[in-house]
Amino acid sequence: MKQVVQNYRSGELALLDVPVPGCRPGGVLVRTAYSLISTGTELMKVSEAGMSLLGKARSRPDQVARVVQSVAANGVPATYRKVRDKLDSYTPLGYSLCGIVERAGPGTDDVAVGDVVACAGNEHALHAEVNWVPKNLYARVPDGLAPRHAAFGTVGSIALHGVRRGEPQLGDVALVIGLGLIGQLVVQLLTASGVRVVGADPDPDRCELAARLGAVACGGPASAEVAAAVAGLTDGHGADQVYLAAGGGSAEPVERAAALSRDRGRVVDIGKCRLDLPWNAYYEKELDVRFSRSYGPGRYDPSYELDGRDYPIGYVRWTERRNLACFLDLLARGRVDVEPLVSHVADFEDAVATYRNLADGRLKAVAVLFRYPGQPGQSREPGEAAAGAPAVAVPAVPAVPVRRGRARAAGTPVRLAFVGAGNYASSMLLPHLAGRDGVRLSAVVTTTALSAANAQRKFGFAAATTDLDAVLGDPSVDAVFVVTRHSSHAELTRRALLAGKAVFVEKPLALTGDELDGVLAAVAESGNDRLQVGFNRRFAPLLRQARRRFGARGGPGHLRYLVNAGRLEHGSWYLRQDSEGSRFAGEGGHFIDTAGWLLDADPVSAYAVATSGGEDLQLVLRYPDESTATIGYVTTGPPGFPKETVDLVADGRVLRLDDFVRAAVYDGRRRRWVGSRLPRARDKGQEAELAAFVTAVRTGGPMPVPLDSLVATTAATLAVPAALAARAPVTLAGAR
Repeated sequence: MKQVVQNYRSGELALLDVPVPGCRPGGVLVRTAYSLISTGTELMKVSEAGMSLLGKARSRPDQVARVVQSVAANGVPATYRKVRDKLDSYTPLGYSLCGIVERAGPGTDDVAVGDVVACAGNEHALHAEVNWVPKNLYARVPDGLAPRHAAFGTVGSIALHGVRRGEPQLGDVALVIGLGLIGQLVVQLLTASGVRVVGADPDPDRCELAARLGAVACGGPASAEVAAAVAGLTDGHGADQVYLAAGGGSAEPVERAAALSRDRGRVVDIGKCRLDLPWNAYYEKELDVRFSRSYGPGRYDPSYELDGRDYPIGYVRWTERRNLACFLDLLARGRVDVEPLVSHVADFEDAVATYRNLADGRLKAVAVLFRYPGQPGQSREPGEAAAGAPAVAVPAVPAVPVRRGRARAAGTPVRLAFVGAGNYASSMLLPHLAGRDGVRLSAVVTTTALSAANAQRKFGFAAATTDLDAVLGDPSVDAVFVVTRHSSHAELTRRALLAGKAVFVEKPLALTGDELDGVLAAVAESGNDRLQVGFNRRFAPLLRQARRRFGARGGPGHLRYLVNAGRLEHGSWYLRQDSEGSRFAGEGGHFIDTAGWLLDADPVSAYAVATSGGEDLQLVLRYPDESTATIGYVTTGPPGFPKETVDLVADGRVLRLDDFVRAAVYDGRRRRWVGSRLPRARDKGQEAELAAFVTAVRTGGPMPVPLDSLVATTAATLAVPAALAARAPVTLAGAR
């Protein structure tokens, strides 16, 4: 299928061939009929992509701050790779469309194949021939409403939520500053609510359009005409609400809002204009400044948008989806008219030229629609369906026959497939594999087409697809990397093992005991135990060197591992504990595995205490020889402090590791430096781990970490919730 994409580093726009997305549970596959270009938001993004790096930094200071934090936490090379990967990736465009349901995923019963729906979301309502859309981001289009008009649904929801934030009442007077696409819709929605509206925009054509659509008066923002109209309608008191639907870097909109508002009026920011509020003016009138966040309640909440969990209507009357359905109803009943806003309709195949014409000013427009194959003017009628698209137990490791992998013939490359190609895979794994002698990247599988296309372009995969079954059934694929979100690791690993593949799965291997049992059942059924989990710390060169220098222990060892994990950004999928597990469940295996490797044993009991929110915890592990490991996992430490520090004390010696940058061994009164690295050269072992895995696959030799060790580490990680609940040590029954 075709999709509009942009490279944020170069500014290149392209109509790219990408795989059709998979149809996941809780959503539908929609074949697009019309999609709407947001001439404000999208053109701003297109403009930013064409800037220099300095220009991009100036326009997005929030991203610059994140880069600085990443440098402090991860070093310059890792941050550079991450930023370069972000900039040099194709990113999608679009967030408002109308299309036809081609397939409904499991758990979706409110629409059927052939239904016409309006869709929302900058990850799900893209300028693409087919999109996967989760349940709360689509709404059925009322009978009789043209698909080209329903494509305005998302933008209309933005305007509608902004109006709701202003709380207008019958007879109010409102001023709308900025008469672009959003502003024109706000004018109509306010007029339909019994509000008298004055519009302000420097473009006379837009002022004339707003007047035709219901505004009482219009003019330039600083014009005497606008000031006189507001004064005349309010007996000199000022507007009840001012809606800022303008963009740009000028402070004029907020200054005019203060000048033309009544005492204790409301100012609602819907657009993205400069908000240097003149303090005296806003204070003297005690103005109520409100922000309108996108389409309404539910926006940026993954549990609502992705998991389909609706908010009770008794508590949240107007959610994203209900706003979308409401706006479609207003269109169907003729209370809002979007046809006068349509300046141009372009065939989808002309998308790149259309963007260029908009960017250089050759096409002046309020709203532009893309028309997709099969729509009026081409072949298929609107609404016509397209063809359907296709004590805590440690589980015993199954006793399988000694099974060496099939060694490659001399000169034959190891063929690898990746399931998932997100940030970690793209920045920490694939750079070590792409172009490596004796390795061929055969296929990348993702649920979103553009991710697969980006990975294929940057790392040289032979194929990009959304069809996992085809990859697992391909006899030429030697090993499968599972690098998806945590909740899918165990099931994908199970399927790949049953398909006879060697498997490298990023941690965690499993989120529940049942999932771990399922993986081991697949090992028993298939006789395939060719499994590696991405516990990379034990492969870090500096730590391995320190362990050699420390030498063998004669007595118990006592290890302290402090993890300064830091806070997560709002909206991070790591926060979705109901589906993806806790943060410690996701990455705690790293530290438990490292402790066990340093102590050369698996734990036999676990004791844990945590703060009330469960984010910060202390875990104490006991080992068969009375060694102990205390792992402190904290999120409240300063970002400038090292993320990981390790101390191992035994037999009068101390091993000290500082964040994989410095290591030393203390013996008696002597301190022997093992080595040090600049922070930018921090190496946590990913490259060495991958080399060991590829070698095992190539030669058919043992996996880098024994399966029983992987199982013990996973079981100890899963024991933490039980230990917290018991408030006492729990035995890891069956541990070696």
